[in-house]
Amino acid sequence: MPKMFGFSRRKMKLGRLKSHQGDSLHAPRSPVRPVKRLSQSNGENLIATSVSGRIDELECQYLSGTSDYNGPVFDHTDNWTVISTEGDRPAPRFSHAAAMIGSKMVVVGGDSGHHLLDDTRILSLDKLTWALASPKIYLSPSGRSSKIPACKGHCLVPWGKTIILVGGKTEPSSERVSVWSFDVETECWSRLEAKGEIPSARSGHTVTRAGQHLFLFGGENSKGKKLNDLHMFDLKSSTWLPLRYKGTGPSSRSNHVAALHEDRNLFIFGGHSKSKTLNDLYSLDFETMVWSRIKTRGIHPSPRAGCCGALCGNKWYISGGGSKKKRHAETIVLDVVRFEWSECVTPPGSSITSNKGFSMVSLCQRDRVVLVAFGGNRKEPSDKVEILAQFQNDHAMSWRSAPDTDRSSYQDEYPLSNKVTRLYSFDSVARHSLASAVQDPEASGRRSFSDTLVEVANGSGSGNGSVSLRKQFSQEEESSLAQKLLRPVDDEKIRGSFQEKVRVSNPSEVYQSHDAKITNLIKRNHLLEEQLQALLESKETVEKDFNVAVKAKEEVERRLEEALKEVQLLKEKVSGLELAQEEANSLSNSVHSDNVRLEHQVAYLKAVLDGTWKELDTTRRVLSGERTRAMQLQNELYHIKHRYQTMENRAPTPRKH
Repeated sequence: MPKMFGFSRRKMKLGRLKSHQGDSLHAPRSPVRPVKRLSQSNGENLIATSVSGRIDELECQYLSGTSDYNGPVFDHTDNWTVISTEGDRPAPRFSHAAAMIGSKMVVVGGDSGHHLLDDTRILSLDKLTWALASPKIYLSPSGRSSKIPACKGHCLVPWGKTIILVGGKTEPSSERVSVWSFDVETECWSRLEAKGEIPSARSGHTVTRAGQHLFLFGGENSKGKKLNDLHMFDLKSSTWLPLRYKGTGPSSRSNHVAALHEDRNLFIFGGHSKSKTLNDLYSLDFETMVWSRIKTRGIHPSPRAGCCGALCGNKWYISGGGSKKKRHAETIVLDVVRFEWSECVTPPGSSITSNKGFSMVSLCQRDRVVLVAFGGNRKEPSDKVEILAQFQNDHAMSWRSAPDTDRSSYQDEYPLSNKVTRLYSFDSVARHSLASAVQDPEASGRRSFSDTLVEVANGSGSGNGSVSLRKQFSQEEESSLAQKLLRPVDDEKIRGSFQEKVRVSNPSEVYQSHDAKITNLIKRNHLLEEQLQALLESKETVEKDFNVAVKAKEEVERRLEEALKEVQLLKEKVSGLELAQEEANSLSNSVHSDNVRLEHQVAYLKAVLDGTWKELDTTRRVLSGERTRAMQLQNELYHIKHRYQTMENRAPTPRKH
């Protein structure tokens, strides 16, 4: 099946080598000293995979002449095994990141338990010695210092002879994701001046690579919010683009693992969500840009976050991880073609894979897979190195795992080339028309792959915004094949060869041979006509099926439009309900405040009334006392009046003189 990011393997291999060795920006060039070109040797082809599981031919070249992993330490191991290393050993750490470049494992940053680290350590696996990258610092074109900040929870991705560092929690902190490049030969860091819609700063995310493009998913921002956004970074143009997709994608999460298989399917597994630890598996098909949840077979992996993954061919090795209550040390394997889980090994509890925040990289050879784990934290940070080497007799490696394979073995996978070949053999008129249609590459409207990705990111190019990312390269493949058809056939050489045969042969034998050839050609012509008739009939059937499918698609689109209209109406109703709810809440608040005010007034009036009643009682008592006193005075007055009258009656009558 054609690949999303390169449809002709032959073209991919040649084009990628040319792009790596050309003048185009493969990685930031260091001003310290020029980068040396690699020379290919005849050594064993050892393939180092990135976090996405991809293998580049230039990386294979880089590995073939520098590594020898035939020693006993890299033989088959039944379980994870600690290996002893020498040199300038790194400080114990966790939440760091590691990546493989050739025979070197590069470890960057991490948390020492007391502070964040900013060092770069390199482990040479052929000598098992550590070295500290010399701190060569120079200014970027913008004038910024090219010294990476102390960081943890970041991602490292190999790209040719460089390491790309993306994101992470840094000191000092930043608002946006930063991208750095480390040249393994010059041991220099340089910051890529990113453009476009730069994602917000985050840690615990994943980054996978397909060619010159990085894909960032999820993570956790500085406020602890989980994310599930998907962004693409073009390494050559240093441009960020958000990717639009369809379907229900993975929920917001961090500390998950991701892998990119055959540059087409992006897999997401596990991680921490807002409230729980996950063990779900999702896949994004880059040709349709549709997310889907995968139903798997085999063992049922327990929920886990903080695990490490490495994709080798069709096998995705996932080690460690766990939840807040339990850690899982076992190494499980997912067949990404059959979607079947199986258990590889279960190491003891003291293994690195039971630590939190360890790193793991992989080396994929033709006959075995070597996993290398480093660091992590249990009760305290670790600086141990462990390996797991497994033979892969049943390991279904992809074509990139065998760069020396004969290209003719891939002929059947590209029906386009076979169709054009048959067209060249049996129909010269159609051949000429095809060649004339593509002989002007500018008139065909061809665009760069980055432009096509921009269309996908912006949702343009097709009606539903989910155009195939491989259409552009299929056009280029047709153009190159058709231009080959324009090469003139040397008729003089063919005619001279035929005449030479006539001279040295008997004429009668030549005529008989010619008649036999004509008879065979007539028979072949009849067979071809029958095949053509069968193809025409099948074409009619396919056209009918296609028409039915188009009608079904139109019906589905119509139903989808109706559903979207209903959803819009529901959204409007929900908005109206929300407004009504807000008004009801405001009225309720107003009524509540009025009730509180009335309660205060009633309490005040009740207090005043109580005081008034007390005053009335006092007044009543005073009036009662005054009334009693008035009655006493009245009685006294009555007694006085009565005594006065008595005295008058007793008084003698005055005499008259």
